[in-house]
Amino acid sequence: MRQKRNRDRVMAEITPFHLMRLASERGSSLSREQAIAFLNQESWKHMMQAGLDFIACSLLGDAAVRKDVQGPRQC
Repeated sequence: MRQKRNRDRVMAEITPFHLMRLASERGSSLSREQAIAFLNQESWKHMMQAGLDFIACSLLGDAAVRKDVQGPRQC
């Protein structure tokens, strides 16, 4: 078992493979080229915001959810 470490920064990566697998799990298909095109659009901004919202909900509950972007978000 790996020892837990205190970290100053954690990086997460979403690859074309992740998108293709997600599409497959949902009964759809997505080519590698389509996945790359999606990631090269401004999708990363939405993914970053989703990650921040998740962290805020996990740490601070409903009070932390941003309500200024596309209506209220649920935790």
